Order: sequence, then C-alpha cells, then structure tokens
Amino acid sequence: MLREVKNMTKKLETQRLIASLEKTSRKTKKSIWKDLAKRIGKPTRNTADVNVEKLELLAKKFAGKTLVVPGKVLSKGELTTKTKIVAISASEAAVEKINQNGEFILLRDFVDEKVKVSELMIVK
Repeated sequence: MLREVKNMTKKLETQRLIASLEKTSRKTKKSIWKDLAKRIGKPTRNTADVNVEKLELLAKKFAGKTLVVPGKVLSKGELTTKTKIVAISASEAAVEKINQNGEFILLRDFVDEKVKVSELMIVK
C-alpha cells in the first residue's frame, strides 16, 4: 500500500513538472522546454540515467553550457570541471560529487529561472 502511494505521488509530481515545462514553452516560445516535457513523459524505462563520469566528459566538451538531464543522475565517477547540472533527480552521492566543483539544481526549480536556451545542453 505504501509503495502505491509513493508511486502515485511521484507520478503526480512528474505530471506537474510536464505541465510547467509546457507552460514555459508556450510563454517563452522556446521549443527546448516542450522537448524536455516529451522526454520526461515517456515511460521510466526509457528515461535517461546518467553517471557523473559522463557528465564530466560532456562538461569538458561543452564548456560553459548547463547540462540538463531529463532523468536521474547516478554517482559513478568524479566531476572535476566546474559546471551547472540540472536533472529531475539524483542520488545523494551524485549531488555531493557535483556540488564539490559544480552546482546541482532540480529541474522543477530551474524551469522558473530566466535562462538563455543557447546555454543549455540536453543529455541523453
């Protein structure tokens, strides 16, 4: 019973996030928010689970960009490059590793900020 309640709560949070992304897309006329909403709306088995080591490689390759993960960040690897990472969720260990040299922001908090779309990079 408790597991069902957790799943329903998580599903409701995801639906709110999708609605917020779609609203932002309409308001700003930027398709990146609609693209993120579509990616998040897919079944969880198709969402991106990305390790910190992959984010490190991408941070070096795309210096100065904010990396957006439409899924969960996992803790394998180290982050030595100063970068901003935005994701739906992350493991506690991943957040600690990211915050040592960079900045981790939840996607639901990031949507409301004023950002330049040209500075965003979606991680698959």
